[in-house]
Amino acid sequence: MVGGDAPISVQSMTNTLTSDANATIRQVKALEEAGADIVRVSCPDEESTSALAEIVKSVDVPIVADIHFHYQRAIEAAQAGAACLRINPGNIGSKDRVRDVVQAAKDHGCSMRIGVNAGSLEKHLLEKYGEPNPDALVESALYHAKILEDHDFTEFKISVKASDVFLAVAAYQGLADQCDYPLHLGITEAGGLRAGTVKSAVGIGSLLWAGIGDTIRVSLSADPVEEVKVGFDLLKSLDLRHRGVRIVSCPSCARQGFDVIKTVETLEQRLAHIATPLSVSIIGCVVNGPGEARLTDIGITGGGGGAHKVYISGAADHNVSDEDKIDHLVHLIEQKAAEIERTASDEKNEPAHAAE
Repeated sequence: MVGGDAPISVQSMTNTLTSDANATIRQVKALEEAGADIVRVSCPDEESTSALAEIVKSVDVPIVADIHFHYQRAIEAAQAGAACLRINPGNIGSKDRVRDVVQAAKDHGCSMRIGVNAGSLEKHLLEKYGEPNPDALVESALYHAKILEDHDFTEFKISVKASDVFLAVAAYQGLADQCDYPLHLGITEAGGLRAGTVKSAVGIGSLLWAGIGDTIRVSLSADPVEEVKVGFDLLKSLDLRHRGVRIVSCPSCARQGFDVIKTVETLEQRLAHIATPLSVSIIGCVVNGPGEARLTDIGITGGGGGAHKVYISGAADHNVSDEDKIDHLVHLIEQKAAEIERTASDEKNEPAHAAE
């Protein structure tokens, strides 16, 4: 589910040839393991839509078929089991073709995403506005939405992406003011891993902070798995959704009782497999360490003489030696995660009692 009371979902997109089903399945499974809720694959040709049926059957995550221009690819993708079609209905030809695509979506239970992009606006809008601007993106989105509404189809979400942060944010704000459809957020062509992460966090983060957005994709020139990781980190930073270990750590200084930077780097790698939401504080000295530890599930504060204080559920619990600290923390965190999972499972399986 996307929109309404559903959690904000994190998406990514494969970069393999979709016609290579095995390679695409491997990448989708890697994205699933990272926590992706939805994965998009490009379907530019018949070979891709032919492979789509095998891909859909081999993975658990809903698959979005990315379609441009050719209406037949959209119909084939719906028949192959795509959960959603990413398409701009005004770009696929005659009213009959639009009708056929909508009917295929209805017949096979597909939703749609209207994907407006500043880099591919319709010619008449560029002539009208002179350049891509927020009004042009919103007008394009509402134009495509009207086409679907006229065909009695409303199971769709909308995106109005741009690589310019200010343009994208203003377009989403304008669109949110004019419609109540779920919005898919993204700063397109954001860049490489570091620069793209910063740019996406500024744009997507400001919209989410304002209460706009139902699903996100962080577009990075990097391994798609990194997009999912950044997406969840973004949601965690806004306290909107939690997955995995949230590490609170100091930047380190001369007061540190251990190498904070190296410790955090090692822990991030060794704890990457944990999906259970929990918090860990890694603070190098006693100035802020006890205070941060009170707010996290597990914490460690650097001490003198190579012995560091470990905190459990906010309270000082015991000491650990410098050489044992990482293995010890990993053990405690894995133990805590398992405990949380058991409790959640017990609560889920607890039989309901009949009303007295």
